[in-house]
Amino acid sequence: MKRRGIAVLGSTGSIGKTALRVLDRHSDRFRVVALTSNSNAALLAEQQSRFEPGYVGLVNGGVPGRPGWHGGAGCLVEAATRDDVDIVLNAIVGTAGLDATLAALRAGKRVALANKESLVMAGALAAAACADGGGEIVPVDSEHSAILQCIGARPSGDVRRVILTASGGPFRGWSAAQLASARLEDALKHPTWEMGRKITIDSATLVNKALEVIEAHFLFGLPYDCIDVVVHPQSIVHSFVEFVDGSVVAQMGLPSMELPVLYALTHPERAADQSGQPFDPISVSPMTFETVAHDRFPALRMGIDAGRQGGAAPAVYNAANEQAVALFLDGKTSFEDITRAIGSALDRLGNLAGATREELLFADASARRHVRELF
Repeated sequence: MKRRGIAVLGSTGSIGKTALRVLDRHSDRFRVVALTSNSNAALLAEQQSRFEPGYVGLVNGGVPGRPGWHGGAGCLVEAATRDDVDIVLNAIVGTAGLDATLAALRAGKRVALANKESLVMAGALAAAACADGGGEIVPVDSEHSAILQCIGARPSGDVRRVILTASGGPFRGWSAAQLASARLEDALKHPTWEMGRKITIDSATLVNKALEVIEAHFLFGLPYDCIDVVVHPQSIVHSFVEFVDGSVVAQMGLPSMELPVLYALTHPERAADQSGQPFDPISVSPMTFETVAHDRFPALRMGIDAGRQGGAAPAVYNAANEQAVALFLDGKTSFEDITRAIGSALDRLGNLAGATREELLFADASARRHVRELF
């Protein structure tokens, strides 16, 4: 069996490191041919020694005098479009992953997509890139992987709606008064998942779930009225799919990103993998489900409304959140300032044009500038 060449963009982040663990176990199927990191040169060098890729890219921080190393933002697109790359696992955080996604799709690659911002910002452009170049997107997010596994080869017309599950984050039981004094260390204590700092904050505000709703809209061609969200604190059921006859199918598993990463690489096939513990329904019981507290977590509704509006609104929502989270992580704003910043940016910039890459990047930059000026 010919081994498929894999480019891991963002290899030193949480998803990237998870992907490399999976790829290491399945070296009979895959070979790592390209790795990129934003700035962690030391870990990237360790990964290069372990996997011996032909291409190594470091976006920021200068390039050490090592064979095969490349520097600058352009290394993401270079890695994603190499001839020896069959699958691009895009684990870049934020807007920075957009151009690599579009370029890989135009080059006919499979994109195992963990960079949900590519679809949130530019879902229509991604669809056009697929049509132009013959590439395909297979989701890495556990919720969208679950939907894909539940739908299988069934026609999309068989689906009545999908239900994404949310853990509720670290502040699920907090009152409005408690949220007003939430600290960074509180927001980073996710109850069920181990993730990077930015996505952990997004989970605390439920922004991450709004991004996933928009992503599901583009991945599966579903109207927003057919995409619901429910809080599931145990994070065992990753999504439900309800079919037109009323039957409901759920995909379950322990909260680990290794399975959705592996499935994105092998879809529609499955590879035997014994890394995790056997699923025990008794040990994960009871499983509970709750309605979303939209009054305490208004950023979710803001994001879904931005998705419905279309144009540049989703890009403004995403960029305002990225900038606001960065300020919060730097200790310059409060937790509640994140939602306030998003709402302000949407009010000011949500009606900008967003039909082209250039228009979307202008909206993105404008939203970031607006948030910086707001504080």
